[in-house]
Amino acid sequence: MCGITGLWEVPFRPEAELNEMARSMANAIAHRGPDDSGAWSDPQAGIALGHRRLSIIDLSPAGHQPMASSSGRFVIAFNGEIYNHLELRAELDNSPKPRTLPGVAGATLKWRGHSDTETLLAGFERWGVAATLAKTVGMFAIVLWDVQQRTLHLARDRFGEKPLYYGWTGSGAASAFVFGSELKSLRALPDFVNPVCRGALAQYMRFMYVPAPRSIYEGIYKLEPGCLLSIKGAAPMAAPSQPLRPPAVYESLTLSRWWSLADVVQFGAHNPITNEADAVNELEKRLSDAIKLQSLADVPLGAFLSGGVDSSAIVALMQQQATCPVKTFTVGFEESGFNEAPYARSVAKHLGTDHTELFVTAAEAQEVISQLPSMYDEPFADSSQIPTHLVCRAAREHVTVALSGDAGDELFGGYNRYFWGPQIWAKLAWLPYPVRQALGAAISAVPVAGWNTLSIPVNTFLPGGQGIVNAGDKAHKLAARLRSVRDLDDLYKSLVSEWQDPAQVVRGDNGCSVLEPSSLLDDALPKSGLTGVVNSPLRMMYRDSMTYLPDDILCKVDRAAMASSLETRVPFLDHRVAELAWQLPLGVKIMGGQGKWPLRQVLYRHVPRELIDRPKAGFGIPVGQWLRGPLRPWAENLLDQNRLSAEGHFYPVPIRKKWAEHLSGRRDHTASLWAVLMFQAW
Repeated sequence: MCGITGLWEVPFRPEAELNEMARSMANAIAHRGPDDSGAWSDPQAGIALGHRRLSIIDLSPAGHQPMASSSGRFVIAFNGEIYNHLELRAELDNSPKPRTLPGVAGATLKWRGHSDTETLLAGFERWGVAATLAKTVGMFAIVLWDVQQRTLHLARDRFGEKPLYYGWTGSGAASAFVFGSELKSLRALPDFVNPVCRGALAQYMRFMYVPAPRSIYEGIYKLEPGCLLSIKGAAPMAAPSQPLRPPAVYESLTLSRWWSLADVVQFGAHNPITNEADAVNELEKRLSDAIKLQSLADVPLGAFLSGGVDSSAIVALMQQQATCPVKTFTVGFEESGFNEAPYARSVAKHLGTDHTELFVTAAEAQEVISQLPSMYDEPFADSSQIPTHLVCRAAREHVTVALSGDAGDELFGGYNRYFWGPQIWAKLAWLPYPVRQALGAAISAVPVAGWNTLSIPVNTFLPGGQGIVNAGDKAHKLAARLRSVRDLDDLYKSLVSEWQDPAQVVRGDNGCSVLEPSSLLDDALPKSGLTGVVNSPLRMMYRDSMTYLPDDILCKVDRAAMASSLETRVPFLDHRVAELAWQLPLGVKIMGGQGKWPLRQVLYRHVPRELIDRPKAGFGIPVGQWLRGPLRPWAENLLDQNRLSAEGHFYPVPIRKKWAEHLSGRRDHTASLWAVLMFQAW
């Protein structure tokens, strides 16, 4: 795992100065690669690449980057792992030299080391860029300079496990096209003056993260997963008026998808696996193969274990293949309602892993909060970022690589909204839209405290049965959705939105309400496999995989882990596992009112179901309680009305209203307030 960065500007700087700029940018992300660093430049073109290395495969100097190909045609700065690179090497050794690429290595390659970076370069020379990417099994962000064609390529893996920003900064003669793993490498440039993007801020307040392709800065963007950006000859020296979406052409820049989840969904719809036994057997085989590949490392390796279905399945199959106990890690908390350590301990004992528990006090968890703005580099408000960083930090004391169970929910139907959304809609859809609006207004007219004492009517509409917690809060959230949603897709967007109308709280540059731009959630759905109300959970899973997974879940884990120089790997995101998941019909994924049915069947072959079957719980901490207690002075300072007014990003009134309601205990506004606090702290 590594950090990559660089710039392309009008050629006028000497080589030494270009190299120094690249080193400065790379050193800003030294935590991503503490083992080695490097810089390379082509002053005739005005391009420079920087690299920080976390040595995982081939610890020798032969893995140093930026790395040139054997012919010298390509220079690469690479972040990630190509798990099947040994297979690709064998194919390269046995495949003939192409006649269409002059100056490339011959049929018999002379390898300098055994790094996957060198394998990639040989593939680019032999097969070309897009064809090589299609052959990979892995996670990556790649910056590749073609010396011969004077072309820059930026590429990102299929699901966005590894981050890659790009864009424009400076102006006039000082303008540059820049790129890097994290925004802090771009901010290291003295000419970086990009202001906050108000549209991105509005989207952040809605989703609690900044969704691709935007970043929090104007002119700086995220390369979307599965995309390839190429610039030939000379980089455009000014940003386009709107973020580029593939396929796109902008001056000398082209943006395309080299892999498409939509194509996978459509293939799965036309080639379903309906036999349940076949589905379970094939899932175990593919997941086992993925874990075997991802267990390849020249450094100590372990896994996270929460005791839930996803992480337990990964660890169970990992331990089955291992010759010694797998090192597993979990984090526990003082507050019993947030402590899953006992579940993880039971699974670890059954599987015989070498298990480590980190018990964290509230004070220790709160200490992490001051590090979050630097760690995440742009506003990010998934509060599970705190325990995620703590468990990563604990694991790094023992291993350099850890496998995780992320993406099981998106692929196999694990999130509660996949059940609640259709249930809510089934009870309300028959009402005409004006009647739903009127019902929402009537529900809002009853105070929260009133609904808390009359929770039975609320439970008629809200899943969860009797004794629902915070019935008043949930009633008012339901009322807001009744007033705004017109169909099930609207309901999904509402379920994943925190500030339902960001324009009410985010100010534009001129002080007026901001116009919220469209997001990937507004993209058209694939033509096959997701139509009809009955398939609405599949539509949610698809949209989550395109947005929430890369921009929240994978971002959270990447930054939390890399802050401690820990590499994380996600076996569920081996694309062959994901492709199988999309061949499983909804009735195989969700069965008997329970999600992840085929994955559970695989797990039950290794772990007794009584150790696993329990209500789904998030990886949470009691932030809401802390805001009323030890974190109150910190929050009061950031939410001060005069400060909010002076800084000019937010309208203070709705924020102060929620803050007062939260402090009084009348409402639980934890998530909404955390979004504001994380921006203010940033």
